[in-house]
Amino acid sequence: MELVVEWLGRIDYRAAWARQHALVASRAAGEVPDTLLVMEHPPVLTLGRQADAGFVRASQAELAARGIELIRVERGGEVTYHGPGQLVAYPIVRLADRGILLRPFVRALEAAMAETCAAYGVASGRRDGHPGCWVDPNGPAPRKVGALGIRVERGVSYHGIALNVTTDLEAFELIDPCGMPDVIVTSIATEAGWPDPSPTTASVREAADRFARILATTLETGGDLPARPIPTAALAGS
Repeated sequence: MELVVEWLGRIDYRAAWARQHALVASRAAGEVPDTLLVMEHPPVLTLGRQADAGFVRASQAELAARGIELIRVERGGEVTYHGPGQLVAYPIVRLADRGILLRPFVRALEAAMAETCAAYGVASGRRDGHPGCWVDPNGPAPRKVGALGIRVERGVSYHGIALNVTTDLEAFELIDPCGMPDVIVTSIATEAGWPDPSPTTASVREAADRFARILATTLETGGDLPARPIPTAALAGS
């Protein structure tokens, strides 16, 4: 089944959010095919619909001074940072048409993140009870490289994943990522030892191309990539 990929470049969060809503309505009506939006955002913090704003460490004044908006959205999960150098992917997929349930769909997204990391020589996978993508998930210092938070309305998914490629990791000091004060956040660039891990749109675009190809394959196989154990969740949150 076709999965149309739209590269939006660096786009304001609210503009991409509006694009998602429009596509969800069109997809639910059968007017457009499944679509994967891939992009990066300027710095922004988002809260899941039931997230605790107390996990935001920075004050409103500090966020305002840095030009960072705090937005509550419909997805599951706690607070998440988006910014330059981070691949954000929003799959607008009518799940029933693919015969795929929510849990396998979440597996597909997590598998695609892990396989994208593997393409850069970074091993990652599941961490029980903690949705997303983790480096050394069962070791003494698990490190989160990818977050996940989705929503399904009228049978159509939206929101999605955020994978740190060349993201400025200091930005995560603004929050307790995913409501976990002691979590270590990492990036592909850091784990792969790139000499210059500075955020670039080019690095996100390359990762987006890889992720899109891998996700299309995982969706065709029902969300399974047997080589990599991937966690499940009924409603995954960052």
